[in-house]
Amino acid sequence: MKVNFQSTAAPRVGSARLQGVDKVDDEHASEAQHSIGELLRAAGHLSDAQVEQILLHQREHDIRFGEAAVALKLASHDDVVWALAQQFHYPYVPAERPENPELVVAANPFSEEAEVFRELRSQLMLGALGDTEVRRALAVLSPNVGDGKTYLAANLAAAFSQLGGRTLLVDADMRTPRQQELFGVSRPLSGLSSILSGRAEQNVIVQVPDLPSLFLLPAGAVPPNPLELVQRPAFGLLIHELLSKFDHVIVDTPANTHGADARVIATKCGATLVVGRKGRSRMDVMNKLLASLGKTPVKMAGVVMNEY
Repeated sequence: MKVNFQSTAAPRVGSARLQGVDKVDDEHASEAQHSIGELLRAAGHLSDAQVEQILLHQREHDIRFGEAAVALKLASHDDVVWALAQQFHYPYVPAERPENPELVVAANPFSEEAEVFRELRSQLMLGALGDTEVRRALAVLSPNVGDGKTYLAANLAAAFSQLGGRTLLVDADMRTPRQQELFGVSRPLSGLSSILSGRAEQNVIVQVPDLPSLFLLPAGAVPPNPLELVQRPAFGLLIHELLSKFDHVIVDTPANTHGADARVIATKCGATLVVGRKGRSRMDVMNKLLASLGKTPVKMAGVVMNEY
């Protein structure tokens, strides 16, 4: 799957890329190479003699430790990814427990696609979400169904969680919810819809396996009146409470074609990121959505073009 994001609020996203498992930050490269060998040896994947063999091959060919280990077939790609994740305290989903392939940040954290989300995360933290005086949740909007809004919200939430701060992904798309499907969570009886209708039970927020800092508030049962539920004061109060309990709050929304839900949600979140799909989203429809958001107090984080 190819991903290419652009934001109108910042320079082109994707210019900084991390391809494969061995392109680590140069500042930590030598430390990481040494640590990979130590970690793999401690885990029983390599013997002392094999580590020395890899180091010799690395010096002879001027490549990274992980590349040398894989080239010699003494370690697998997954072994090296595991070691890198351990070295840099970087949560991810191990290969033996595969995630939905759409969750590239969780399933393939050192890929080019995952790096795009990390770059987008950085731009948001320097912009709309960087205000320390006024904390905002980020609502992810799109004009139409199929633009990649849910995909972007899920991966962006995973990217924020990999910073170590408590991150909550709220599925506020109470028309066609899909986040629980992406994260392999069985459709819950309780969720956002039950909270807003006053019927919520305890423990409606689910911790995502393998990503200890990521939590999901599912949409819950699909209600007959989703717009009325998000327009109630309870939704704004809920967002305020969630911002006091989590470091980052990302909110998925219904496509704008379903009605005013997404715009109401964005206003109560405080910040919004709009997603369009290359070759599919019409400029007149996109401009209409942006114009309607411009009439609200919501802070515009940017417009992202999704190519996949």
